[in-house]
Amino acid sequence: MTAAEKPSVLFVCVHNAGRSQMAAAFLSHLSGGRIEVRSAGSAPADSVNPAAVEAMKEVGIDMSAEIPKVLTTEAVQDSDVVITMGCGDACPFFPGKRYEDWKLEDPAGQGIDGVRPIRDEIRARIENLIADLLPAS
Repeated sequence: MTAAEKPSVLFVCVHNAGRSQMAAAFLSHLSGGRIEVRSAGSAPADSVNPAAVEAMKEVGIDMSAEIPKVLTTEAVQDSDVVITMGCGDACPFFPGKRYEDWKLEDPAGQGIDGVRPIRDEIRARIENLIADLLPAS
């Protein structure tokens, strides 16, 4: 990655329906387009978790049009940072990439009250990631 290029981040979770979608939405929103954002799953669900959509709507971010996507080797290869969401997914490994695993509770099957703390933890991690990837100039 050169100074002129945008850093790129890939969020990976098995179903790409909750944690990875919320992380991608927060990063897109909070970085103001200064970071390229992807999300994917090894076994994508048919749709995004409705409780995750509702929780994000509460903080002004609309994820209702998002669709879970399948994880590809190309998505990993094209990303500077690959973050798994504590779901045990294995990603293809490429030297020079930064890999992180964020241990986060699974929002699947939880109502909005269970999803809010997960959403808030993801937001805090995203804010730290942005500060790391886009140091103040």
